[in-house]
Amino acid sequence: MASAVERLFPGVQFGFGPAIEHGFYYDFQLPEPLEEKDLKRIEKEMRKIAKRSPELVCTEYARDEARARLAEKGQDYKVEALDSFPPDETITFWSHGDWEDLCEGPHIDRLDRPYFFKLLNVAGAYWRGDEKRPMLQRIYGTAFWTKEELDAHLTWLEEVKERDHRRLGTDQDLFSLHAEAGAGFVFWHPRLGLVRREIERFWWEEHERRGYMPVYTPHVVRESLFEVSGHLQNYSEMMYAPMAIDEMPYRVKPMNCPGHVLIYKNRGRSYRELPLRLAELGAVYRYERSGTVHGMMRVRGFTMDDSHIFCTPEQLSSEIAGVIDLIRKTVTTFGFEYTAYLATRPTEKSIGEDAIWENATKALQEGAAKAGIELELDEGGGAFYGPKIDFKLKDAIGREWQTSTVQCDFNLPERFDIHYTDTDGRQKRPIMVHRAILGSFERFIGILIEHYAGRFPFWLAPAQVALIPIREEHADYCRGLAGRLERERFRVQCMDEPAHMNKKIKQARNDKVPFLLIAGGNEVEAGTVTVRERGKEEQVTVPFEDFLARIRELERSRALTLTSADA
Repeated sequence: MASAVERLFPGVQFGFGPAIEHGFYYDFQLPEPLEEKDLKRIEKEMRKIAKRSPELVCTEYARDEARARLAEKGQDYKVEALDSFPPDETITFWSHGDWEDLCEGPHIDRLDRPYFFKLLNVAGAYWRGDEKRPMLQRIYGTAFWTKEELDAHLTWLEEVKERDHRRLGTDQDLFSLHAEAGAGFVFWHPRLGLVRREIERFWWEEHERRGYMPVYTPHVVRESLFEVSGHLQNYSEMMYAPMAIDEMPYRVKPMNCPGHVLIYKNRGRSYRELPLRLAELGAVYRYERSGTVHGMMRVRGFTMDDSHIFCTPEQLSSEIAGVIDLIRKTVTTFGFEYTAYLATRPTEKSIGEDAIWENATKALQEGAAKAGIELELDEGGGAFYGPKIDFKLKDAIGREWQTSTVQCDFNLPERFDIHYTDTDGRQKRPIMVHRAILGSFERFIGILIEHYAGRFPFWLAPAQVALIPIREEHADYCRGLAGRLERERFRVQCMDEPAHMNKKIKQARNDKVPFLLIAGGNEVEAGTVTVRERGKEEQVTVPFEDFLARIRELERSRALTLTSADA
């Protein structure tokens, strides 16, 4: 692709061009902006090149020679990339015909093998992801060995597009983003606010049942608190700049954990109080580069469903098992499958002695064994203060999302010098378990929107029932039924405004309301409703009391489907 772009657009500068999960991309600085129609021209040129010079050859160069070759061609970005390589790294160029590229590889041996590819779209991308550097043009593409695989992937991409939470958020009036408020900050509209309230209610029910106690901590605290915790030294690139208050530096919090440690430390603690489980739906603020913010999925201000458990060494594995059980209950309630990964000590930024990390890792493994789950290894994927178990959820179209986590921390109790009085009267150090079940509320609900394709299950739907009178004289009957439903705390949309019935049905369908209840003269006289389920054309007339009993059970059970047909 890169060689085709150079043939069609002389003077191009090359950035990076890696393979990614579902294909590949390449970044270019071009003398003119690319348009989607240019992709067809590039594809055509690619096919010509594959036939004309199909053999791919790898050549090693000394660093000085490699730099000279790139500089001679005026490839400044490639020279910069080369200069950033470690001194002992082998420098390779890959070529076909008279065209070559600085690239690690590997590649297939020939370009004339049978395969099928498609260039997908053009996007902007800052050089090295830094918004202070030049904006390049990025071409995304994908490739498969068979046409059937390519066609299946393109169909899947259309499904991804249809489920895009940003589009659904606009179509269903769920949330908005505003340039005048800044990138990465979500405004929740009433409809999505109702969904969030139901999730929060479920979240607190499950936590209170397991002995968690609610706490609330400030959004802004002195910078020195994050110096003690280690965030300032290991996480500063994700923290917002300090602000001066009383001539002292303060920061908006990127994490809730230091605040929870202060609550624990506020007074002496006894072994009788442990495990102490503190829970907070706490707002946190983290700096994300402007090129990386994305709808609700990657934001700068969000609510973390954060909890911290302070326990004795003897309690640790059981507490971890309890967290895993809560994660399992929560993610299956929302209809996700999951895989659990053991993330070990990072090779670069981390704090604490090796023995502490070994003990923490062992405790996580023991907790997982008690909970009866298997762990896959994520070497070096732990937090800077301790190892963790991450849960990746699989959504309705097979994508994986990392959300839930449980982290074992021997370091923060040491850094903050916290204790409890044990049975022998001696002061001992508690162990701290960090854990999040949903992770970021914004991101999790964005994932839910795409997982459900906007069709929330009954217990979560912003509007659970829409009542539509056939004519104006039937509106009082619908309003009466709406009142009964609202008294039982169901969320009702009574569409009694003057408008054609078909227009109201279309609106309710667009809003993905689970049940449409239509009432005319026959229904008024018999005390019935004509029910149309979401996703179905057929409808059935039933006594209103029967319908009410049905939705009570859907609400009570938090069922994922209305019927087996409404997956």
